[in-house]
Amino acid sequence: MTLADAVPVDAADAAAGPTADPTADPTADPTADAAADAFVADILRGLAIVWTDFETRLDQVPIIDKLNRGAFRLEDYRALLANLRQQVIDGGCWIARAASQIDVAHFELRSQFLRHSITEHRDFRMLEENYASVGGDVAAIRAGEKNIGSEALSAFMFHRAGQPNPFDLLGAMFIIEGLGSLKAAGWAEVIRDQLGLAEDQVSFLAYHGANDDDHLAEFAHWVRQAADHPNARGIVKTARVVARLYLLQLEELDHV
Repeated sequence: MTLADAVPVDAADAAAGPTADPTADPTADPTADAAADAFVADILRGLAIVWTDFETRLDQVPIIDKLNRGAFRLEDYRALLANLRQQVIDGGCWIARAASQIDVAHFELRSQFLRHSITEHRDFRMLEENYASVGGDVAAIRAGEKNIGSEALSAFMFHRAGQPNPFDLLGAMFIIEGLGSLKAAGWAEVIRDQLGLAEDQVSFLAYHGANDDDHLAEFAHWVRQAADHPNARGIVKTARVVARLYLLQLEELDHV
């Protein structure tokens, strides 16, 4: 799957969203609608550029390079899961915090953030089950520290989530959900095959490969809902920052 498959980049598709009805509001301002359409299309083009750069750099990260070369080992898989755990726990938390900062004028978007946080907040349990199934000590990772890249990523996310109407965090969601939708399923399959694992031992990555497709399909509609607020103009920059910090998290495995 490519980025274009996951997110509609056509302005009309982006503007309509998954449930839009063009006849629903006869009083709608055509000029404002056209401006919102153009905004969404511009954001999606910018995000496509960020994703292309991120994807290229991702393949150069040592742990992903080992996976791509067929040199991945069981200890690599345990390290990957252990270092992702805290970021996975934080995900539902910063999304919920961001939702609490969204004003009533964007009530529907606030509701979508809250629903999204609910789908994320139990994911760490699946990760822990996978970790234990390959010989990892769950008590040890529960007591572990974030690596230095995870510290930077978490600090940035919670800082941005605490700002009023933090719609730029849609850029963060784009990168993280994009990893799930476009990378996780493939990684799960390769890890399973290289290490001779069962499906239920890579279920965390496989689940995100399927589940995050649904989130990305809604993404353009979320951007349109935020298009009237100036903070939405930071979506692409925030995506760029989060992409770099996510790479740092993977580059600094076990460096605490």
